[in-house]
Amino acid sequence: MTSPHPPRKVLLAGATGLVGGQLLHALLADPNVAEVHALVRRPLALRHPKLQIHIVDFRQLPALPPVDELYLALGTTIKVAGSKQAFRAVDLDANLAVAQAAFAAGARRIGLVSAGSANAHSAMFYTRVKGELEDALKAMPFEALVIAQPSLLLDHRDGLGQPTRIGELIAIPVAKLLAPILPGAYKPVHAQAVAQALVRTVPTAKGVVVLPSDVLARMGAAQA
Repeated sequence: MTSPHPPRKVLLAGATGLVGGQLLHALLADPNVAEVHALVRRPLALRHPKLQIHIVDFRQLPALPPVDELYLALGTTIKVAGSKQAFRAVDLDANLAVAQAAFAAGARRIGLVSAGSANAHSAMFYTRVKGELEDALKAMPFEALVIAQPSLLLDHRDGLGQPTRIGELIAIPVAKLLAPILPGAYKPVHAQAVAQALVRTVPTAKGVVVLPSDVLARMGAAQA
């Protein structure tokens, strides 16, 4: 059945990451998406008729092509970044710079990959930075902001060119065992479920919509 809405043009930042890679495949598979513009720091091997790859410096973004939606999945760790300052430069500054550039290019809907317990007043640096980004995006005049707040991701990063996260090797098996009794916001979830939930929600959302981890898992299971 043909969609009553015109084909969408979308922008994706963070396509080489765990959730970002799933977002890329979900957007390319969406028949209502005409173009996917991926902002990356290094080349992508993937080729697709809908896909346009833009290798950029996130500290000095060029003018972006006209788009309808933005999906933000940029992220790192303090260990990989090397310092708290370098972590903030990616997880806060780069994401916010893309959001501002995308808004200037016409994007009015945005899907954000944040984190469980994100809060700008958190005592934990990681969740505090995630919360600061959420608040900064809420202050922008987007028609819709969909915030995915996954807890632990039940996926390994093999093949992503990222270093092994020892904590995840330990936490994932434990989280799978405890998943049935964990509170909703702390339930582990697969990256594909996070991506599917965002791709399904962003096109029709209004205002600010927050998707905690259990909702993400449920939406992903329904789509499977």
